[in-house]
Amino acid sequence: MTRRVFLSGADVVLPDRIETRQTMVIERGIITDFTSGPRDMGEGESRVHWPDCLVVPGFIDVHVHGVLGHDVLDNAEALARVAAALPRFGVTAFCPTSIACAPSVLSAFLTNVATLRSAAPERGARVLPAHLESNFISPDYKGAQPASCLRSPSAALQGARQHSSASTDFPAAEILDVIDAKAADVGIVTLAPELEDGLALVRRLARPGMRVSLGHSGATFDQAQAAIAAGACHATHLFNRMPPMTHREPGLAGAVLASQDVAAELICDSHHVHAAFVRLALGAKGPSRVMAITDGTAGAGLPRGSRTTLGGRAITVGDVARLDDGTTAGSVATMDRVFAWLVGGCGLDLRTAVEICATTPARELGLRGHGLLTKGAVADFVVLNRAFSVVQTWIGGEPAWSGTSAGSPPSPST
Repeated sequence: MTRRVFLSGADVVLPDRIETRQTMVIERGIITDFTSGPRDMGEGESRVHWPDCLVVPGFIDVHVHGVLGHDVLDNAEALARVAAALPRFGVTAFCPTSIACAPSVLSAFLTNVATLRSAAPERGARVLPAHLESNFISPDYKGAQPASCLRSPSAALQGARQHSSASTDFPAAEILDVIDAKAADVGIVTLAPELEDGLALVRRLARPGMRVSLGHSGATFDQAQAAIAAGACHATHLFNRMPPMTHREPGLAGAVLASQDVAAELICDSHHVHAAFVRLALGAKGPSRVMAITDGTAGAGLPRGSRTTLGGRAITVGDVARLDDGTTAGSVATMDRVFAWLVGGCGLDLRTAVEICATTPARELGLRGHGLLTKGAVADFVVLNRAFSVVQTWIGGEPAWSGTSAGSPPSPST
């Protein structure tokens, strides 16, 4: 059995530099060293050689609904298939993301998340606590979220329960019941703080292990500042599904840009946010407070014109995903294309692109030893070619996916 692997030949993006002459050493799922120069292999040692490639930390997508025709809300099998598929796009960990839905659907989804967190699919991306684009968002900025599932924070906190046989007619309090019961598997909750008792809900949910995120919201600058003071620390797809920022009313977007207490998601698919606004956000907040996301749907990775679903409703794949009425319903991007656009379309240097695709998400989610390539870090990383396409993805020191376009991947040579 191989106990130590040497990965050589590629440029390695380290936190402080890009190293072109070192070999990364992996042992028992951990990066144990960086060495230089040739070395004979001993017993139990092997080498993987990737000339003219780039090694970066595994991408961490904190906002993804699905990929390749699979929606995380559909059932346990669909969620498992998403986890199994994401490594081909360089993703080594992800937050399965829901849309507003009925309590029974939310409960089943979080049960599936819990199951996969404890027993992840072999060679699948790590399943992190879920991101809930919750029921407590603004009807005016709902986007593709189903209006029939939106509820008032005030009604939820009052705890009134009037049951109905209709699947979309449920008391708001039941959503909070599910979140409380499944709290260990809830990582992020998106809500609109300007709704009645929205600030009370922020305070109710803001606790260790659960991040309150501002999004799908028409909050003013002052309302957003109040929510941040109440404990909100995350912003859902900054600039999208919130009022435009102006010089007299900066609004929610302006409050997020002005606060270092909030880490902001950006959909970096070249369609949702202009490259100039990506650079603006990075200039205002720095890469340590920005997370690149896909907001990918089940349409991600499928050919243009494909039909699939988001939360049970039909969507069509184009430049973005759209409902049948034309409403934008998330992206069809994958994280390898996000990374490529950040470098090629936004002009970011490789280290900054790595930071917002891997390092910042890992740190914000409390994933120690993830999101960077350094001694002692978990060996979750991606090998990219010069076009930033994924050649191979490693999770826990083992190959999780190998591309076929570049021919058969090299086997470890002893």
